Amino acid sequence: MKIIVTRDDMIAVKQCSRGGREFFKRHGLDWNQFLKEGINAEILKSTNDAMANQVIEHAERRTWAEVRKSKL
Repeated sequence: MKIIVTRDDMIAVKQCSRGGREFFKRHGLDWNQFLKEGINAEILKSTNDAMANQVIEHAERRTWAEVRKSKL
């Protein structure tokens, strides 16, 4: 299953936009596109960054909860 990480996932784990913008710039990722569409978790995983992994874990939990809820 494709997991999309959003800004709401960052906020949920108390990460700020300023740090997010710096992270995206450092890794050559498009911050504005992320704000509009989110980003595939696999792209973030490839950075091997602990803070990115924290956001990915939240996005995975959120996605699985949404899947379970849709099956009810």
